[in-house]
Amino acid sequence: MTFNDDSTQNRNGRSAADAFPAKHLRRPEVRDLPEAPAKYRKLIGPGIIAAGVGLASGEFILFPYIASQVGLVFVWAALVGLVTQYFINLEIERYTLATGETALTGFSRYWRHWGLVFALLTYFANLWPGWATSSATLASYVFGGTPRYIAIGMLVAIGLILTLAPVVYVALERAQMVKVAAVLLLFVVGAIVAVGADAWADAPQIITRPGIPIELGIATLLGALAFAGAGGGQNLVQSNWIRDKGFGMGAYVPRLVSPITGQPEAAPSTGYVFEPTEANLSRWRGWWKFANLEQIFTFVLITFLTIVFTSMLAYSTVFGREGLENSIEFIRTEGDVLGERVGSWFQYFFWIIGSFSLFAAALGIVDYTSRLAADVLKTSYLREANESKIYAGLVWGLIGVGILVLLFGFDQPIVLLVIAAVVGGFMMFIYSGLLILINRKTLPRPIRIRGFRLVMLVWAILLFGTLSVLTFQAQIARLLGGG
Repeated sequence: MTFNDDSTQNRNGRSAADAFPAKHLRRPEVRDLPEAPAKYRKLIGPGIIAAGVGLASGEFILFPYIASQVGLVFVWAALVGLVTQYFINLEIERYTLATGETALTGFSRYWRHWGLVFALLTYFANLWPGWATSSATLASYVFGGTPRYIAIGMLVAIGLILTLAPVVYVALERAQMVKVAAVLLLFVVGAIVAVGADAWADAPQIITRPGIPIELGIATLLGALAFAGAGGGQNLVQSNWIRDKGFGMGAYVPRLVSPITGQPEAAPSTGYVFEPTEANLSRWRGWWKFANLEQIFTFVLITFLTIVFTSMLAYSTVFGREGLENSIEFIRTEGDVLGERVGSWFQYFFWIIGSFSLFAAALGIVDYTSRLAADVLKTSYLREANESKIYAGLVWGLIGVGILVLLFGFDQPIVLLVIAAVVGGFMMFIYSGLLILINRKTLPRPIRIRGFRLVMLVWAILLFGTLSVLTFQAQIARLLGGG
């Protein structure tokens, strides 16, 4: 590829595109970085989606369950996990802001099959329709009915939403914003009528009495620490979401649309890069500032407040109660106690918000699992194919598997529990290292990762590598009957 004007050359006479490996994918096209946003409101969204999809069983069951058993001493772990994921998410976004490519495409430049590996791992982690069945179970507490058939209806609804919406991202963003608003409403009402004064007085324990309640089991604690907010493939899909929102160089890449109701566009399999001129670097600083603020005030803040509130609610109502389960039955018990203390109206309000929250999480999980795989297939293997059609096929394939599982009444095999527990942390361990590779070796020198952010990714490698090994050992011991 030859560039004729001075804007495409750096001081050594080389293009910024020359740093990109071209063995497996063609080099990106050189263009100027779009103007940074002067107003942020219309661009807020990807962080809220990340928070909305991440507000699932961990936030509504796992952390509240821990609070019900040992109090508020482990809430600190949520902040550690979220801060670590904040830096991971921003390095994922750095690559996409600078290139319009997803991080998986960046990985695939160094080995063609990296994207496929991560897509398959994401499928293994999300193959079982657990969030839909949990949502359906909560719905059955309110409306009656058989959870299995409610869950099937929910899966079909998810498929229709994701394949009939003219622009998939817009539908997903709206659904997650409604979810976050509903959860915030639960906060306000619950803080007034459900969380007692004694619980609020004990809230400083989150900071003053941090602890590691090892008696709850290493797998429970490590899962809470590692996957507060997101985890695994959900972090990687930040690339796809900010690209569809038009962040940075993603503005040049067509969005994923419905193959039925959308207007298909010719989508390139690779992206773009800008030369590090002063004008482009000035725009970059604007985009980078916005990306940092958007993540901290949406993904991190919303998720942490949710974990604190749900933990406080559990601590206020069921702390010390024996026989509680770390499962959807915990939500039923908590709802029953809330009904006794506050009134049946709040009991059903709590279950309705929980059901909708888990449904929205299932919507996001089906989206990002299919979205990651569609991007990988289009970029590395099926370059002439229509990505929207690939995505729609993957959505209905995942839903079809879920429906068959529910129709045949299978219980979740323990081997899938082991996979789900291990695979997310293992993915984060591997791709934290790959993010260092693509963001130090590929991008123009002035915008490469360095300093404290580099230290935080090294921390992520050590954290998730250690957690992966310990979680794997704990789950294998459980599988073999030793724990």
